Amino acid sequence: MDLGLKGKSVIVTGGGSNIGRAIVLGFAGEGANITIGDIEVAQAQRVAEAARKAGAGDVQVIETDVTKLDQVQRMVKAAVKKYGTVDVLVNNVGWDQTMFFTKTTPEFWDRVIQINYMGVLNCTKTILDVFMEKGKGAIVSISSDASRQGEPREAVYGGIKAAVNSFMKTIAKENGRNGVRCNAVCPGVTIPEENEEVGKNSMWVNKDTMFTPEQLEKVKKALPLRKIGRPKDIANAVLFLASDNVAGHVTGQVLSVSGGYSMVG
Repeated sequence: MDLGLKGKSVIVTGGGSNIGRAIVLGFAGEGANITIGDIEVAQAQRVAEAARKAGAGDVQVIETDVTKLDQVQRMVKAAVKKYGTVDVLVNNVGWDQTMFFTKTTPEFWDRVIQINYMGVLNCTKTILDVFMEKGKGAIVSISSDASRQGEPREAVYGGIKAAVNSFMKTIAKENGRNGVRCNAVCPGVTIPEENEEVGKNSMWVNKDTMFTPEQLEKVKKALPLRKIGRPKDIANAVLFLASDNVAGHVTGQVLSVSGGYSMVG
């Protein structure tokens, strides 16, 4: 099936690691022109090279901290300058450290909020100026199934991701008349297969700080599909929602891609 993404201009924030990397490579396989916005330029450049080999029309890396509005604006301007427009924004940047809420601090709360929510606000606000002018565009935000179920040791993160879900629905309602579609994808536990898939700032740089092998085995056994998610699983869902050809009548939706961890409906 032709997703119609060949030649489209796509921005992927946090495209250098784990899920973001898989999303970039997925769009590359469809022949898209990709702008990777990432704070780790060297890691992102490695992904860009892999994307070129995978069939991307073109790839550029723009150093971007999504918590800084001026840097987000610079990233979007660079995409428009090089590719003429932007067709798809993927709000992928995310960060967390798992711990019980009683162990967290206000400084931790602020970092989770800034990266996982303010980053989405900055990118969405900036891209809407482009989309509203052209009368078309798609936004896909990476959320988390912790936003739908509530998850021990992810109280702040899950709450913020629930805010992302609600925000995407509201933006979809406000801007559907302008041809803008907005959706969210909620991964469950999704781990990279190789260490080179993550950068030094990734929450997965040391897998054992997130889940021990024994914990991962318990997670696997608890899921209906009996397997842990991989980055490509999430990328496939993003490509679907980004495509006007197959998801052109889909907006304001929150899609769980978690092996059955949550079943909302």
